[in-house]
Amino acid sequence: MTSTPFKTTQDLDFLQVYLITDFMRIGKSRFLSSLEEALQGGVRSLQLREKTLNSKDLLTLALDVKPLLQRYNAKLFINDRADIAVMAGADGVHLTETSVQASEVKNNFPELIVGVSTHSLEGARLAETQGADFITFSPIYETPSKTSYGPPQGLDPLRQVTQSARLPVLALGGITLHRVPECLEHGAFGVAVISDIWDSTDIKQHSSEYTQNFGGNSL
Repeated sequence: MTSTPFKTTQDLDFLQVYLITDFMRIGKSRFLSSLEEALQGGVRSLQLREKTLNSKDLLTLALDVKPLLQRYNAKLFINDRADIAVMAGADGVHLTETSVQASEVKNNFPELIVGVSTHSLEGARLAETQGADFITFSPIYETPSKTSYGPPQGLDPLRQVTQSARLPVLALGGITLHRVPECLEHGAFGVAVISDIWDSTDIKQHSSEYTQNFGGNSL
């Protein structure tokens, strides 16, 4: 297996506030301006997760987003599509538990950072053994976007996963600003956020408040 180029969690600090797209919430027309507000607030990683887009449109979107992210030294991840990530010059790919294995992506595209979505302790352990660089664990809290994965996991399973896994674990599902500290207390390396940032009336300020949990500068 190809070894990961990231040797310490410090190399992955940009993941601590991992913003995931949802055009249903933000709207494509407002997306770039809203994204820039999040970047101004300190967000340094974005996952393009627009499952309704065809391959051509997803690649076009990734190419549109990349210069803006580069301006802020932020990382771009493509959901599930390592091929599009490579074509777009993205930094990484985010796999589901039913995607190809992280080891396969690492062997074929060793330059990509690989994240994997997990929903159980077993899934987290498997992703680690297969060479993932980081995982999301969800759903921590009640959230409409994760109803297909069953009831909320809660904080105790999060702690079990973070104590078992040696790679960074991002808490996902129902994350809000006031819940970040307890996720970190239960071992999370960071948080993956969708609605609580995109739905904010002041995305720049709200993003800054998130990053302050990780030593980011206040506005």
